Amino acid sequence: MFTIQVFERSTGRPAYYKKVSVGFKGLFRGFSKDQYTDRNGEAHFSEDNGEGTVYVQGKPEYDGRIEGRIVVYID
Repeated sequence: MFTIQVFERSTGRPAYYKKVSVGFKGLFRGFSKDQYTDRNGEAHFSEDNGEGTVYVQGKPEYDGRIEGRIVVYID
C-alpha cells in the first residue's frame, strides 16, 4: 500500500480530483487502477510497493521506488 500526494506547483495547494496511476517496472506488474486525488491531494493505492513511474493526468511526474508516501508537484 502507498499514497501519492499531489500539489499544484504554482499555489502549493493540494491538487483536487486529478487522475493518478502507476506503471510498475517488472515483467508481470503492469499498471495500477486509476485513482483520483481527494481534497488533500491524496490518492491511495492498495497495490504492493515497487519500482515504477507515477502518472498524473497521463503525464509522468515521478520515477523510482514507490512506497509509503510519494509527494509530487504538478504545473
